[in-house]
Amino acid sequence: MNARRTKRASKAVERPTRGRADLDRLRVMTEAEIERTSPPELADLPDDFWEDAELVLPAGKHAISLRVDEDVLAWFKRLGPRYQTRMNAVLRSYMTQATKRRHPRVRRSRKGAA
Repeated sequence: MNARRTKRASKAVERPTRGRADLDRLRVMTEAEIERTSPPELADLPDDFWEDAELVLPAGKHAISLRVDEDVLAWFKRLGPRYQTRMNAVLRSYMTQATKRRHPRVRRSRKGAA
C-alpha cells in the first residue's frame, strides 16, 4: 500500500430529517397524539381538505460530474447540508427564467479567449 494513502475514518453522517416522516413512530401514535403534536396551522383544516389531493412524485435525478470553481462550491457547502439540492434549485431557476425569455443570452467564449 502506498505510504501517502491513509484510510479515512468513517464518520456517521446525520441525514436531514426535514420533510421526512418517521413512519414507524407515526403508525403507533393515536389520533389524539397526532393532533396534539401537529403544527397549529393544521388545526382548522376542513375534514375534506385532502379529498382531491393527488400524489406528485418528484422528477428523477441523474448523477453527473460537474466542474465548478472552488469558491462557488465552498460557498454552497458553507450553507450546510443538501448543498447539491440548492445548486440544482439555482440551475432550475435560471432554466425557468431563460425559458420564459425564450432567447437566453448565453455568452460563448471563443477558443483561445480568456
